[in-house]
Amino acid sequence: MSLLAVGLSHRSAPHALLERAALSTERTGKLLADLAASPNVHEAAALATCNRIEVFAGVDKFHAAVTEITDLLSAHTGIPPAELTPYLYVHYDGRAVQHLFTLACGLDSMVVGEPQILGQIRTALATAQELGTAGRSLNDLVQQALRVGKRAHSETGLDRAGQSVVSVALDAAYRSLGVDGPTGLRALIIGAGSMAALAAASLNRAGVRHMVVANRTQDRGEHLAAQYGGVSVPMDEIVPALGEADLVIACTGAPGYVISAEMLTRSAHSHPVALVDLALPRDVDPAVRALPGVHVIDLERVAQDGSAQAAGAAQEIAAVRDLVLAEVEAYAAAQRAESVAPTVAALRVMAAEVVRAELERLRGKTPQLTDKDRAEVEQTVRRVVDKLLHVPTVRVKQLAGAPGGSSYAEALRELFGLDPASVEAVSAANTAGTTNEVSA
Repeated sequence: MSLLAVGLSHRSAPHALLERAALSTERTGKLLADLAASPNVHEAAALATCNRIEVFAGVDKFHAAVTEITDLLSAHTGIPPAELTPYLYVHYDGRAVQHLFTLACGLDSMVVGEPQILGQIRTALATAQELGTAGRSLNDLVQQALRVGKRAHSETGLDRAGQSVVSVALDAAYRSLGVDGPTGLRALIIGAGSMAALAAASLNRAGVRHMVVANRTQDRGEHLAAQYGGVSVPMDEIVPALGEADLVIACTGAPGYVISAEMLTRSAHSHPVALVDLALPRDVDPAVRALPGVHVIDLERVAQDGSAQAAGAAQEIAAVRDLVLAEVEAYAAAQRAESVAPTVAALRVMAAEVVRAELERLRGKTPQLTDKDRAEVEQTVRRVVDKLLHVPTVRVKQLAGAPGGSSYAEALRELFGLDPASVEAVSAANTAGTTNEVSA
């Protein structure tokens, strides 16, 4: 089984297309279910964030699987294949592993080095495990990607250079309002998900003391507001709150606009206001840009500022890229070494069967042996076979880890006349065993 990654992101597609391709949690689950039912897809996980939708899949046939995944992405996003395909990227096997490791390190993010991607990848794997679409291969790969991402943050200077999407957006908002920071600003947060929580925490740390949270689920809005000394208002009362706010952060994931030009007009705001739209599809109607005193900071603006920030972190990014390349090679070597394990196991099974048959034959020819003597003979025979097999089986695992090492497993099968079906049976048994837990 090989790894395939198919998707689109802010690096491959215009923001307007990403907005149309955005998938809710429910729709992502349905996509995974359909992927699992596809003939050429054996395992699948989907990563859907504010700037990307990607499918990672274990497949047997490259072209057939690409077609199936593309068709399903088209069906679930509602974008015709002819319109979607030019913006899709496809990575296979080693390139797919490198892409996932790079992604986990935050190098492919809208803001280079942002740590939120690790949580998003972890959630994607947990969802796939819950729905039964992630098997051992995908689980092991994603777990390793998470470890690589943690190494990038702990062992390089990436954290010193990196920021989050929220922090970059807020910095842009402060500049648009002509202030150095949020102290003294009145903030309105619309939404209560992870992005809203990060915004609330960031504002609270920076000294904001007037914070209002509006959310469709009142309990969640009240909980978030209470954490940071703010107040909660129902969604149908955000027009007055808009009129009082200097800074608005919208990140609801709602299918339509949450803030319209008409709402801002009704709010009768008489001072400049910065609207930070971190939602995909967007929460803020583009028409509000025409209103006086209104500044909109959206994901496109964040991407531009993030690119500028990355230009000043070339050394840190280079260090992470070196780390990724080393981890990709180590992962590939481990996979090559593991690929020979079923052959080694099948050889040991065959050897054990030969020993059993010969000991049985010996039993019939030497009825005079005592139980103690017979046990000593059996132990000696097994010890001899184990010693004869030890060096070649250990060595073949070492050799298999090198590039082109798969040929050693084939040579072992030929030399000992191993039945391919027995090797396949061991491989299938190994593949069936997987973990259902995602590492923290």
